[in-house]
Amino acid sequence: MGKMTRRVFIATGSALAAATVGQFGRRANAQQSRGVVNLYSSRHYDTDDALYQSFAEATGFRVNLVEAEADQLIERIKSEGANSPADVLITVDAGRLWRAQEEGLLQPIRSSVLDSAIPGYLREPDGHWFGLTKRARVLFYSKERVNPADLSTYEDLTNSKWRGKILTRTSTHVYNQSLTGSILHAHGPRETEAWVRGLVANFARQPEGNDTAQIRAVAAGQGDIAIANTYYLARLVKSSEPADQDVVNKVGIFFPNQRDRGVHINISGAGVLRTAKNREGAIRFIEHLASPQAQEVFAKGNNEYPVLSGVALDSVVAGFGSFREDNLNAAIYGRNNAEALRIMDRGGWK
Repeated sequence: MGKMTRRVFIATGSALAAATVGQFGRRANAQQSRGVVNLYSSRHYDTDDALYQSFAEATGFRVNLVEAEADQLIERIKSEGANSPADVLITVDAGRLWRAQEEGLLQPIRSSVLDSAIPGYLREPDGHWFGLTKRARVLFYSKERVNPADLSTYEDLTNSKWRGKILTRTSTHVYNQSLTGSILHAHGPRETEAWVRGLVANFARQPEGNDTAQIRAVAAGQGDIAIANTYYLARLVKSSEPADQDVVNKVGIFFPNQRDRGVHINISGAGVLRTAKNREGAIRFIEHLASPQAQEVFAKGNNEYPVLSGVALDSVVAGFGSFREDNLNAAIYGRNNAEALRIMDRGGWK
């Protein structure tokens, strides 16, 4: 399991905090703490620290951050039971948020701020959790060996013309489970298993490594097409390492399914714990993360897509181009997670 870390954010004053206070019409003495919001988060990005700091400054609530891998945090909350100090859980992927909901760890909330800011397909219908960033899972191809005109859909990756050319991480990773869950919704279990078997037959190698490793493998000639999230390429674009720039020059990005349902979209998101001691602070914290200012920090800090319309993208991400996205409710592929994994196992996706 990953290391569990703890940090505390207190009020010191900032422009972002002032803007957020103005938006929500809430005034608080930033130098006088009104309490603590205990946050359990599996987002391991230092750039998120600015969001926790700005919330403390805007409201007077100190943010106590416990950071670890998602499964570790969920197990910790379960073991803590009614005595858990956690108020908010933030994690990546709707599959994990759904798991926390199914374990009875999250409570439904209602917030006009969140309902108006976050599109319905990016939040759980009963308010158990809310998407805060979007992640597009797309195709990366070799500019030397693949004509992008030959690419089309996730479904077409099973075509025999791609035999020995597909790269992806393992089936144990929730990103692939959610993608398969979306295929399951679109086509049903029988066709989805056939898709998995066809995809596995076209693997260039046994799945290994993270999304960055798949993109690097395309550049290295180990395969021709990788399935990965867009922000992994953005990180390489921003790297000063010559080897990373070489990868960027050799790899193109393709948005599949543009003539039907669109690109599979996943989320990172947050929910209020059923046992939250500071329910008011927890709701206000998630509302803060849905503000335009916070959404811009999310977008530029980790090269993700904001859930709030009108927020500027990171310039590198914007350079990837616009695309049609699948507006399937994230709760559906979250709910499909367990069946999707069983199908992947039967289909030989290791």
